[in-house]
Amino acid sequence: MRLLAILLLLTPTPAAAFLARNGMQATDVSPTDIAVLFDSGRMDTDYWCAAGDFAQRVLDLPVTTRLWRASPQPRGAGKGILFTLAEAKKAEGAGLSQFGAGPRDGSVSIGQAVSAYCQIELPLFRD
Repeated sequence: MRLLAILLLLTPTPAAAFLARNGMQATDVSPTDIAVLFDSGRMDTDYWCAAGDFAQRVLDLPVTTRLWRASPQPRGAGKGILFTLAEAKKAEGAGLSQFGAGPRDGSVSIGQAVSAYCQIELPLFRD
């Protein structure tokens, strides 16, 4: 029994994947890029939430750090979304509609991504 437990601990798992507060998985693919894995039935804002949550809690970046979508719109069926912290890598016209103050460059601050788009979901009650 003890041997089985040790083998399970040594088995490779997607340890690099981070579970965001909305239940989506995110991972870093480079020092400036964050991939949010596909999750059926999710809206684009859910992907922004996961990327912002990853940048805030894993990368420990300030909430004022800007986040851009690097994947062009529309998102392909069964595909996740790539986000970037580097403005030079942003996909033109792939940002969210923005209201109020702030840059009009398609970016969202990490703080806004988390506070405005993250809704805590309980996995037991998801469809």
